Amino acid sequence: MKKELITSIIISLTFLSLGFILLHYELIGYGLSFFVFLPFTLGYILGKTTIKAISLWGLIISLIIFFFLLLVGGLEGMVCILMALPLIIGAVALGALIKYLMKKQQKNDTKENIIKSSILPFCLFIIFGITESELSKNNNNIIEIKSEIILPYSTMEVYETIKSVDTLNAEKPFLMKLDLPIPQKCILEEEKVGGIRTCYFEGGLIVEKITELEKGKILKMDVIDYQLTGRKWLGFKEAIYLFDELENGQTKMTRITTYTSELYPRIYWQPLEKIGIEQEHEYVFKNLIQDLKNKYGG
Repeated sequence: MKKELITSIIISLTFLSLGFILLHYELIGYGLSFFVFLPFTLGYILGKTTIKAISLWGLIISLIIFFFLLLVGGLEGMVCILMALPLIIGAVALGALIKYLMKKQQKNDTKENIIKSSILPFCLFIIFGITESELSKNNNNIIEIKSEIILPYSTMEVYETIKSVDTLNAEKPFLMKLDLPIPQKCILEEEKVGGIRTCYFEGGLIVEKITELEKGKILKMDVIDYQLTGRKWLGFKEAIYLFDELENGQTKMTRITTYTSELYPRIYWQPLEKIGIEQEHEYVFKNLIQDLKNKYGG
């Protein structure tokens, strides 16, 4: 039993590490091959005649070690790992279930050499991963996330408060309490088209260049650089603020973030990305309300 456990841990860590290396050097993408096919393969290889097989416990231990190393090495954040877990665990369970059903149909329960039986699946994973990466290379759609808030202040008051923020210090949404990037301040260097606005985060920054500016109406910026831990798969494109004056003297401010993502399957990842970006917007809105009250009362 001890030998089987150690073997399963070695195989799992080897698969996961080599898969991540291929991902790091962009030989494969953040798609079905890495999030579904790889864990499915491990579940299938290590699955035995019962779901409680010691080899599957070895896989679970390996996943814990692998994710811990990603966190400690700053290669990925806790939020990213938690979001990926249901997909990975589901794929492992499916692989183990299929192996279980196939074993059940066999008349003779012959022992397999796990190491030998893992070579072909891993080769298939590499082929599938490289093929998927090539097919999706120029497939980055621009996604737009929009959030709105009504504020009892004039459009100019709202604009003057949001254009440059010395300190962001509001109540953090749930994902920020884990490790979603927390903005600390945004500094506007020049208030004109072509001016640079830099937003500093805990452990990173986003640099924006103003492409359209009409005070109290629109502040539109292209993202020209960003450095956020473990988010190479996300490509920020634009940050837009729209200010609409309402009949009662209030302002409707719209915050729009446009981005690209390399994560697949999109049906799984896009709703999670939306939640993350909306929580970033929520944090900025809460801080804006505080700043407006401090500056103009109300």
